[in-house]
Amino acid sequence: MTQLYARANPAVVSITTYVEQGQTVMPQGQGSGFVFDASGHIVTNAHVVHGADQLEVTFSGNDTRRAEIIGEDLHSDLAVVKVDDMPSGITPLPLGSMDEVAVGQTVVAIGNPFGYGGTLTRGIVSALGRNIPALTSFSIPQAIQTDAPINPGNSGGPLLNLKGEVIGINAQIETGGNGRVNSGIGFAIPVSIASRVIPKLIEDGSYSWGWLGVRGGDLTLTLVEAMQLPVDKGAYIAEVISGGAADKAGLRGANKQTTVDGRLVEVGGDVIIAIDGTPVHSFEDILVYISLKTSPGQTVQLTIVRNGETKEVSATLQPRPNEVQETP
Repeated sequence: MTQLYARANPAVVSITTYVEQGQTVMPQGQGSGFVFDASGHIVTNAHVVHGADQLEVTFSGNDTRRAEIIGEDLHSDLAVVKVDDMPSGITPLPLGSMDEVAVGQTVVAIGNPFGYGGTLTRGIVSALGRNIPALTSFSIPQAIQTDAPINPGNSGGPLLNLKGEVIGINAQIETGGNGRVNSGIGFAIPVSIASRVIPKLIEDGSYSWGWLGVRGGDLTLTLVEAMQLPVDKGAYIAEVISGGAADKAGLRGANKQTTVDGRLVEVGGDVIIAIDGTPVHSFEDILVYISLKTSPGQTVQLTIVRNGETKEVSATLQPRPNEVQETP
């Protein structure tokens, strides 16, 4: 662990943000980040730097540099900032692979909780495949849950495996309603998403996500009984967003209500059971596939169940909007 810290800590930075108020520049907030490449690109959370007018990056040797925002993506809560003159002797942190991440494995978080620079905490991967809220009306899928202590100021710092590879970017904590202090549950944006988004932020300053345009959930036993479905697993479409890709492809959402064992159930929606031949067992499967394997303009083949029959539907994905109007 001491060797891991000695290798990784020099590449972990503290980021201080400032906003202009009239003729005065005021501190806005503080977070963490890590050096991504030798060109001075630094990865952090979008919520750490969003709206900032000025940035300062402090390295482990207390060397401070001014930085600029290169790109940010509110859908994944990721951002890249850049310094022009990086201190010598810093080795960028390599990205790991989600294929090697497992529940129970030891992980390490390095960051600046409450401004205490270079703090290392250790824990395990508590769960995988969590959905956490983004800075938009969408969710970030496949998030890593960990019990490694993460507190305000850790945001944007790396979650590392024991090889010193970044497997997640620390982003959120569950406080249990007790203020801003970690209660043993933290969440990191998975490297599977970071490895797609970060290079595009460096290259283009933004990232465009594919969007199907549906709301829904997992297929439940109640829905199976109410709709007399021939399948018991899949993604149930409760609503099709007007004008979205699913709407243009002719997918259907729930269109009536019925009562099952005293429960009011919305029925009539399509059930997606596969996308491009990949089985869909839950609504999460749709989110993960579209997030990690598609881009706007790409056509996907959906296998659906409608009125008890299996059908194939093609849908051409659209760019994801920042917000989707809530259904009344």
